Amino acid sequence: MSITPQQIVYASWFLFGIYWLVSAFSAKKTQKREPSWERLGHMILMAAGYILLFQRKGNWGLLNQRFLPEIPWIAWLGAAITFTGILLAIWARWNLGQNWSAAVTIKQGHQIIRTGPYAHIRHPIYTGMLVAVIGSALTAGEYRGLLAFAIILFGFYQKARKEEKFLAANFGEPFLEHKQHTGFFLPRFS
Repeated sequence: MSITPQQIVYASWFLFGIYWLVSAFSAKKTQKREPSWERLGHMILMAAGYILLFQRKGNWGLLNQRFLPEIPWIAWLGAAITFTGILLAIWARWNLGQNWSAAVTIKQGHQIIRTGPYAHIRHPIYTGMLVAVIGSALTAGEYRGLLAFAIILFGFYQKARKEEKFLAANFGEPFLEHKQHTGFFLPRFS
């Protein structure tokens, strides 16, 4: 039995899910949290994006049309990009440590993290996940993957802006200084 690019994509996302589940138990206690209804809005966007991305048997009409030809090397490239994105997200999550939360929060004893990918990117978990979504969309090769990427990008952009408001209100000048030396989703080397 040979491994397919789609299996690599699913295994990558499974690895991501297991790591997230296990590491969630080590998070610090929450000091301040976004309202539940705002969190729900983000969750709905993410669910819509991931359903579009992974629901292969759905009848999505024009979204099931291919934007890429069915060429094996493209699917394998997508699988490699997915795996790379997942590794970046896991590396970023590991560096964030106990400050991580699925919701927008400020933790007790919260710190600005400046190690690993946080030295150059303020939201590297989202960057890694977006890279993985792009890879997954390439592997699928259908327009639904592009729409899924757009929805997930919008959701992460909204959430990251909210996180930055929380961090700026909590840390003030140290966060603003960190912001000047890092990129939002893409690295800034200064």
